[in-house]
Amino acid sequence: MTAKAELFVDSRCELGEGPFWNPLLDRLFWFDILNQTLLSATADGQLVDRITFKDKASAAAVVDADTLAVAQSGGLVRYQFSTDLTTPIAPIEADAPHNRTNDSRMDRSGGFWIGTMNRGGGGPKTGAVYQWKAGVLTPILSNLGIPNSICFSPDGTRAYFTDAGAVILTAPLDPETGLPIGPWTEFFSGAPGGGDGSVVDSEGFVWNARWGGSCVIRIAPNGKLDRVIELPVPNVSCPAFGGKDFKTLYLTTAREHMSPAELEQYPLSGSVFAIDVDVPGLPEPFLKL
Repeated sequence: MTAKAELFVDSRCELGEGPFWNPLLDRLFWFDILNQTLLSATADGQLVDRITFKDKASAAAVVDADTLAVAQSGGLVRYQFSTDLTTPIAPIEADAPHNRTNDSRMDRSGGFWIGTMNRGGGGPKTGAVYQWKAGVLTPILSNLGIPNSICFSPDGTRAYFTDAGAVILTAPLDPETGLPIGPWTEFFSGAPGGGDGSVVDSEGFVWNARWGGSCVIRIAPNGKLDRVIELPVPNVSCPAFGGKDFKTLYLTTAREHMSPAELEQYPLSGSVFAIDVDVPGLPEPFLKL
């Protein structure tokens, strides 16, 4: 099955990433990592927020109606809408200024998995993945290039992950702690482009954005390709479910590294796209500070 996503917001971010639906505000949020900006829009595509951070920020978790926990280079920070201020929560690789945060997502136990990578992208494999939960930062993976596809099965017993996108891996989790209890094994490979961000729907299917593949794909829990949704841009970076029924799939995209000729051919690169789907996603857990 193949379908097409439609333009949601003509944002043209340099590196759109980290989309998430905030059910307390009924808005989609997403980051432009390279421009250190968090944007938001209502369900009808009207821009609301454009928040600038002191360093590159890539992902966030909802704490309450006034507060986000933001994965910003060097640490996890608290952002409050009412004051437009950020305050530190916990350092993350504060001694590694060559790194920045990347793909991150809440697990079902209430832990926040945060990925880091070398700021140069194609540089040394200095990245890692951590879980922050109840004030404790636990290392999960190390020596990574570009951590992506962090997402979790509906029952919290399985995690998914990829490093630079060639192969998506999976590992069993303890649903109480949200931490791996077994080895990482191959889950999926072989689709167009490279695997970027992912999210899991209520049936346990993995939706994976394909960087360089102009699409997002739905993968069954057994690792078989289920469907493809096409986009009119090459670099699709991350999906997120939202809307009141969580049946809208939102997709961030990027313009990074594209030539003037490519941008002329794909002018909507960096914008956010959306498509209504038949199987809803799941709300992300709130993060307790």
